[in-house]
Amino acid sequence: MVRPWWILIFIVPLAAHGQPPTSGLPGSAAITTRPIDTIPSISDVVGLMNKATADSTLNREWSTPIRLAILFTALALLPSLLAMMTSFTRIVIVLAFVRRALGTQTIPPTIAIMGLAIFLTIYTMLPTLEQINQRAIQPYLADQIDLGTAIKACSDGLKGFMLRQTRQSDLALFVQMARIRAPQDPLDLGLHIIVPAFVTSEFRTGFEIGCLLFIPFVIIDIVVASVLLSAGMMMLPPAMISLPFKLILFILVDGWGMLARSLSLGFR
Repeated sequence: MVRPWWILIFIVPLAAHGQPPTSGLPGSAAITTRPIDTIPSISDVVGLMNKATADSTLNREWSTPIRLAILFTALALLPSLLAMMTSFTRIVIVLAFVRRALGTQTIPPTIAIMGLAIFLTIYTMLPTLEQINQRAIQPYLADQIDLGTAIKACSDGLKGFMLRQTRQSDLALFVQMARIRAPQDPLDLGLHIIVPAFVTSEFRTGFEIGCLLFIPFVIIDIVVASVLLSAGMMMLPPAMISLPFKLILFILVDGWGMLARSLSLGFR
């Protein structure tokens, strides 16, 4: 079966979203008012809390109240980490654009869109999670590294993923606004620089993909509206007639499967 030409839009590789910079960032050499390591690192914070909460009488590194406080704080920050430091942002934006372009209002429901976005996020993040498990979690459980080193390894794994999806221009922008010296290795940048740059790039990429997906559906709406106007059916809403055609074409070309495949490959 020959598929319509515009369906190629669904299998176009996701818009170029930058490569990890391997040298100094452009446009940031002129701003060197303070060194890059002016804020405490994660290892420093962990070491400080470990020393402050050590209980020498019971020979424990962490007291129980501090453990519970850290646990509940991590659970409270988990939704933000999922949305801001993974592929979730781009995926949910694209899926929302598709539902809007189809014109089905609340079908699929929002909970289904969010559920699909979460599981696609888990799928696309598997290589990064495996790397974190091998370099941080398993060595820490085997008592080969301490907690501070494990957290730093987790942070570096997430940084590597985010830098692969971040445009150099966005990264340079936040380096300039932070007024820090641009490092030779972008992994030396803190999360307060990488995360907003990554999110900004994901917003732009998600909207670019959404605009491309909107084009074929807008063409169908225009064609249906022109036919109705030429037939004198000006009182009949064009959206009512174009909706079945958009749904049938989207189903015939396996739109959801092609969309999931393109989104997944865009992060590999």
